[in-house]
Amino acid sequence: MYLPPLRHPVRTLGEHTIDFSRRIVVMAIINRTPDSFFDAGATFGLESAVEAALAAEAAGAEWVDIGGVPFAPGPALPWREEADRVVPVVAGLRARGGRAIVSVDTFDHRVAAAALDAGATVVNDTTGLSDPELAPLVAERGAHLVLTHSLAAPRTVYPRPRYDDVVTDVRAFLEARIGAALAAGVAEDRLIIDPGHDLNKNTSHSLEITRRLPEIAALGLPLLAAVSNKDFIGESLGLPKERRLAGSLAAATVCAQGGARILRMHQVPEAVSTARMIEVIQGWREPAYLLHNQGEINLPSAGA
Repeated sequence: MYLPPLRHPVRTLGEHTIDFSRRIVVMAIINRTPDSFFDAGATFGLESAVEAALAAEAAGAEWVDIGGVPFAPGPALPWREEADRVVPVVAGLRARGGRAIVSVDTFDHRVAAAALDAGATVVNDTTGLSDPELAPLVAERGAHLVLTHSLAAPRTVYPRPRYDDVVTDVRAFLEARIGAALAAGVAEDRLIIDPGHDLNKNTSHSLEITRRLPEIAALGLPLLAAVSNKDFIGESLGLPKERRLAGSLAAATVCAQGGARILRMHQVPEAVSTARMIEVIQGWREPAYLLHNQGEINLPSAGA
């Protein structure tokens, strides 16, 4: 298992202090959109979105990522409408006693500001600082910022992406965005990186990133892997999105072994079990209990 040389492994995000040198954190996905990739609008209703966030936290997710606009190409959404989608979910989760880390999945500094006002502590920007005012806002607020590799302008088509070497190119992009964030005043211990599986990448690109993830994790910042039910899994296995859970967990495990410390996942209970098993195997977490072959007599094994 690759252990990246994290320069700032211990992070305080909201009420949570996490040592990313010894933790694999599950980030639940809450999409308040009518056309989301996986749930196809199941959490578009405000109450449905808040309940889904609370259920994810109860299932063990320490982090909830709330988005109001898909990454996929499509018509631009006015920022106020995007804010009207995500901010009430953040506020509703906090009002209902939710303690999870909350990030807002947005590239617009105005939406980010409103979400931070409502109780979010992280901005998850899948466009790599396409909005020049986003990093200064994050710096001013002292929030965390996820820097993600992608090539297209927000919500636009980027046909047949090509790379000289996808891992080298992604790493160089992230290094440049880290530099831009630092220049805007964002503290290094507030930065997280994401190689952007499937974002302006074909399946071969995403598989190569997964295989060589340590080269990107070596940048020394906590790395987020967003692999859940993505097309590179479906195309690898020949399966529709509703049958990609096992492949998603396998990809998430390989990413964790390659240095990822945050797993952005749809199916929370299964992802949490996967993350905790990795932690137990690594010796970072004690088993929930010890019973097997611990008594004075050998009892029949439940797993026999």
